[in-house]
Amino acid sequence: MAQESYSDTLTATALTLKDIAREAGVSLATVDRVLHNRPGVRPDTVRRVKEIIERNSFQPHVAAAELARARARRFAFVMPSGPNPFMQQIEAYLGEMSAWLSARRLSVEMVATDVFDPSVLAVSLETLFGDYDGVAVVALDHPGVRAAINDLVDAGTKVVTLVSDVPTSRRHHYVGIDNIAAGRTAGALVGRLVGGRTGKVAIVAGSQGLRDHAERIFGFNQVMASEFPGLAVLPVLEGRDEDERSEQLLARLFGRHSDIVGLYNVGAGTQGVAKALSDSGRDKQVVFVGHDVTALTRRLLLQGVMDAAISQNPGHEARAAVRVLLALARGEPILREQEKIRIDIVMRDNLP
Repeated sequence: MAQESYSDTLTATALTLKDIAREAGVSLATVDRVLHNRPGVRPDTVRRVKEIIERNSFQPHVAAAELARARARRFAFVMPSGPNPFMQQIEAYLGEMSAWLSARRLSVEMVATDVFDPSVLAVSLETLFGDYDGVAVVALDHPGVRAAINDLVDAGTKVVTLVSDVPTSRRHHYVGIDNIAAGRTAGALVGRLVGGRTGKVAIVAGSQGLRDHAERIFGFNQVMASEFPGLAVLPVLEGRDEDERSEQLLARLFGRHSDIVGLYNVGAGTQGVAKALSDSGRDKQVVFVGHDVTALTRRLLLQGVMDAAISQNPGHEARAAVRVLLALARGEPILREQEKIRIDIVMRDNLP
């Protein structure tokens, strides 16, 4: 399969004291006096310089250290290709970080690839050798991908797994939620919302090769088996997070089983899942639990098609991944509590 990828640089330049002075129309010495609260500067000049500093998110103590480096640092984010709303939210938040990145002489580039195909993903990672200081990757847990991550680490690149982990690799850090806990939460929601009814529960995942999906399924099945013996969990359908594929698989499943009372969508492909559920005429009878608050899941919750979404904050994940990579590149400690990603249960009545 041919590699599908693109690259989009968000920012590569940093503001300097000279830039601040030029924009304010003052000397470099005046900017220095303002930064250090020294006397001899008119109040309106102080106010103008400070407004420019604040508007551009300029942090002199950060910039001074970064400008001492010979070049800007480059980070790559290896993300799934295709219309995955949650991943698109992460990319959008990275785009909004341009001023923060610029002040630290950082550039972030997006590399889209087929994360469901281990050979394609491994090749995508191999093409990054020697070009980046850090890599964040939404990774498939596969020997070929594991080897590519290890090769990057051996070459001196800092590697962070994002959303989906590869814990047996030598990656430096994982940024994401506790997916077993998320799956257990989904199981408890489905079981309790179904009530005292008996019947079958369907599961749609992107791929069980994605560690986050496999762990969610594991947690879900734990709760189903131990707490809801009257509900039989059907074999997992793998929709590759694609709407059309997920819709077709689920439509066939509904045709074979008239007693489905619960549905857990582990990843994306939500539009296809919802369409199959509505087309079956059972959208008001089947309890539907999925992940992430997007424009689509928000609408489905309001319509009553979807009963609950287990939410993780894409902005927090984007910022955490960059901060962790930067800390690793600088040899600084990672603030683990700051970078811990929490989960929330969102229903129609508590939509943010």
